[in-house]
Amino acid sequence: MERGFFITLEGTDGVGKTTQIGLLKEFLEDKGYTVYVTREPGGTPISEKLREILLDKSNSEMTDVTEMMIYAASRAQLVAERIEPALRQGEIVICDRFVDSSVAYQGYGRGLGDRVRSVNAYATNGLEPDVTFFLDLNPKEGRARIGKEVQDRLEQEKLDFFYRVYDGYLDLCQKYPERMVRIDASRSIEEIQKNMRDVLSERMKGLQ
Repeated sequence: MERGFFITLEGTDGVGKTTQIGLLKEFLEDKGYTVYVTREPGGTPISEKLREILLDKSNSEMTDVTEMMIYAASRAQLVAERIEPALRQGEIVICDRFVDSSVAYQGYGRGLGDRVRSVNAYATNGLEPDVTFFLDLNPKEGRARIGKEVQDRLEQEKLDFFYRVYDGYLDLCQKYPERMVRIDASRSIEEIQKNMRDVLSERMKGLQ
């Protein structure tokens, strides 16, 4: 395989991305692929430090623009240090969130608009996923899955913020129908996983 395949998972909080990523990794490795799994924000020592700043509940005075820039900085480091090298080596990369998260959370949720995509295009050197799974779940239901005692700075936002984020994701699905695959995340873990595996089996034909 000359170049790997880049998969991202998106959605509002509580949709079950971590569980699905673990199952996808097993599925792809069973097929003989080398799979690299990472997350955002984070994934490198520098990016993990930036993650701590972003999610720290004590940083309540952080401005929306500062938040956008730190996310982009974390992503720039992850792409340069881990994602691009893995793709060049022909690996499958699965990332828990990518640029779509910033567009949804900062662009729509914070109201920063197209500036978010412009900043992140520079941060990622134009890298885009081959396929993005949007795990679609009503934000109120997703929020109910998150215990209040473990909520980070963003998870403490009010419900209307997450509905703006959710609307952002729906707009992205309409804008990028070839890349973004909308998955009903209200179903069982097994049903969601089968849906994703079926899509990948079709999209990844001829990679090996």
